Amino acid sequence: MTRVIAVANQKGGVGKTTSAVNLAAALGEAGHRVLVIDLDPQGNASTALGVPHHENVLGVYEVMVDGKSIGDGLHPCPDLPGVQCLPATIDLAGAEIELVAMVAREHKLAKAVASHLAGLPDDARPEIVLIDCPPSLGLLTLNALVAATEIVIPIQCEYYALEGLGQLLKTVELVRVHLNPDLVVSSILLTMTDARTRLSGQVAEEVRAHFGTAVMTASIPRSVRLSEAPSHGQTVLTYDPDAKGADAYRRAAAELWSRAPSVPEAEAAVKAEAVGAGTVDLGDKAGS
Repeated sequence: MTRVIAVANQKGGVGKTTSAVNLAAALGEAGHRVLVIDLDPQGNASTALGVPHHENVLGVYEVMVDGKSIGDGLHPCPDLPGVQCLPATIDLAGAEIELVAMVAREHKLAKAVASHLAGLPDDARPEIVLIDCPPSLGLLTLNALVAATEIVIPIQCEYYALEGLGQLLKTVELVRVHLNPDLVVSSILLTMTDARTRLSGQVAEEVRAHFGTAVMTASIPRSVRLSEAPSHGQTVLTYDPDAKGADAYRRAAAELWSRAPSVPEAEAAVKAEAVGAGTVDLGDKAGS
């Protein structure tokens, strides 16, 4: 079965889009078929994958609001064999307002994804669908969580890393109870790590202590190349294949591929955090 994975965190600047596109590139490089759905109106994932997302390009908006087929809006990603992208155009910025009045508004993306996958032969069906979510917990992100079977949460290794994470986990739990019982938090990916600072290591330790096996062994370091690549319409794997960031995402992609969609120990930790205080206090360690 195709694994449908939402890359989500309502906190901005934690590496959601960077992780989504580079995980897709690494999986494609390894020979897997990947579909990236750009659900962020900013269209940054589309830019990084070299896919057009200007006005009048058919994309996620037309799929969710107008009922168009996903297949009609797919673009192959240049230099990334096996990777396709459904782009986001500026029209998507108004989609949340238009969705409010629609019947079954939370299920628009799920139905479109299911219909698209069902219409493909086995040898053409993507093995993984990665949904790049916007930095919010609005209707677009809710649609991603209903469509997905897994969620990957990128967490920046800085003091406010877990700010708001409790709200995200509570939202995931509500979605699981009321809309999508198959949704699991399969992976937490540490991003922007810096071995030169104590704080980065302390945040990583706290996250691993709270979430156990849900936290991926692979982590993503701070890297100038990772920041530069999107301005060239590329992922870091094509922009600088030998960069540390490229190697880190290859390891993360391999780990994501090998992980079972549901890890009972990890799920227990995530559920416990969802019903707890909602944030992890890093104050004492950060000040030490």
